[in-house]
Amino acid sequence: RGTRWGRGALALVPSALAIGVLGSALAQGALAANFSVTGQPFTLTSNGVEGSGFGAIVNTPAVGRPDGSTTTNTAMARVGFASAGLAGLCGIVHQTIAGVPYSLLLTGGQKVAATPPTAFTTDIDASNLYIQATELRAYGKTTLQNAVLGQSADQVTVAGRPLTGAVPGGFGLGSAGGEGGSSIKLHGLDATAYDAEMAGALVLPDLKIRVVPGTATTC
Repeated sequence: RGTRWGRGALALVPSALAIGVLGSALAQGALAANFSVTGQPFTLTSNGVEGSGFGAIVNTPAVGRPDGSTTTNTAMARVGFASAGLAGLCGIVHQTIAGVPYSLLLTGGQKVAATPPTAFTTDIDASNLYIQATELRAYGKTTLQNAVLGQSADQVTVAGRPLTGAVPGGFGLGSAGGEGGSSIKLHGLDATAYDAEMAGALVLPDLKIRVVPGTATTC
């Protein structure tokens, strides 16, 4: 199932030492690195992404409200990669505790630049990577190969499985077939997401998890 961080993630501020130990263990491969981040919007950025077995649909997932209830009124894109390489990773979650804003920063691999480079080399490997986002964009050139735009959402598969929330006849971006399926290369990934799930293996150097005061916009 992986580890899930929700609205209570930053309530762990007093446990900074425990978070540091966890981050160190993950970085050394001592713990399984399957995790997801859910419950509120957060920012996910990278200098670039190269992925194969790529698919995307539009769905309306359940989103948590402050009172504990959920709503399905927000349309989002669910994007999946059977295999992906990332050029650095920066995740930022904001939360206010007792009226004071804090930011949880998760970083791994190379430093993610505020202005993405025109060329990049990946240093993070992930399998079965899924992102649920209200906005996902690339700052530079995007290369998409062997893909079908407008495929029925329920026919789009990633790693042999349909994407969660797919509706028959709904919009989908899937593979035109062939070995490896569709592939994509994004320069400068920037996503406003509600869920980032790495359900398979994750290999990354220099993982760091830290909490800082204020509303951070970069790692």
